[in-house]
Amino acid sequence: MLTSVETDLIRVLADPLRMTIVHLLARETLCTTHLVEETGARQTNLSNHLRVLRDAGVVDTEPCGRFTYYRLRPDVLAALAGQFAELAETARTTAAADVKRACP
Repeated sequence: MLTSVETDLIRVLADPLRMTIVHLLARETLCTTHLVEETGARQTNLSNHLRVLRDAGVVDTEPCGRFTYYRLRPDVLAALAGQFAELAETARTTAAADVKRACP
């Protein structure tokens, strides 16, 4: 069963712009300026989305001079992926058992 923390994380990742940010950060650590260039989003909008991702524990920040760099936390995504993998395995097992019960 998914916990409230995991369902909150799913809601966070459901936003298209936040998912785009996650994809970009999976490839490299980027600052807000680079993310604005890559996404075409306005800086204030992007900063709000980055705050949501940071609060959810999806990204870490690293100050560097006057810039803040964002780095993806793969362990958070891996944990969520593991929950989905377990759910898929449960569904496979249940589906196989249902077929055996339904067919004489």
